[in-house]
Amino acid sequence: MQPFQSSILLLAGGRGQRMGGQDKGLVLWRGQPLIAYVQQAARALTDDLIISCNRNHDRYAAYADQLVSDGNDDFDGPLAGIRAGLAAARHSHLLVLPCDVPKVNGELLGTLLAAAARAPDTPHMVRQGEHWEPLFCVIPTALAPAFEAAWHTGERSPRKIMLQLNAQPVQCPENDSRLSNFNTADLLI
Repeated sequence: MQPFQSSILLLAGGRGQRMGGQDKGLVLWRGQPLIAYVQQAARALTDDLIISCNRNHDRYAAYADQLVSDGNDDFDGPLAGIRAGLAAARHSHLLVLPCDVPKVNGELLGTLLAAAARAPDTPHMVRQGEHWEPLFCVIPTALAPAFEAAWHTGERSPRKIMLQLNAQPVQCPENDSRLSNFNTADLLI
């Protein structure tokens, strides 16, 4: 059972440059689009599943309760999707995940949400050893103005913003397969 209500944002709004321009979330792995695996891990944890996408809205709609986009055709990066997700979230927290991590599971997501429940006023970010994973995080939606302010000063790094907001680590083992990022075509084999 989920410790508190959280919206969940799946980031699928990238240009897909390392995939030859393909929409990464819709690239097939073992017979399903990558987004399907992440959505399956997240679906039971929320009644507000948001996908940030900048193309193929009709295809992504089947996996989400709502869709958001960057609002332009520039593919502004993950921070743009996070800003849109924070603005659209219906709950007090937003769990953020990339679309290209098909091995992510409910256990890891539950660990993130439990950490956020224990310290609900700060962001929480996965960390492997000393390496932060800013696209595996939980952000209190009350911090949306801080993300907006950082954006307007030119900051584009979610990690930097969350560390400035005293993000707490959710430690994972090094080389945790649940965090395996399938962002190039050769990894899909």
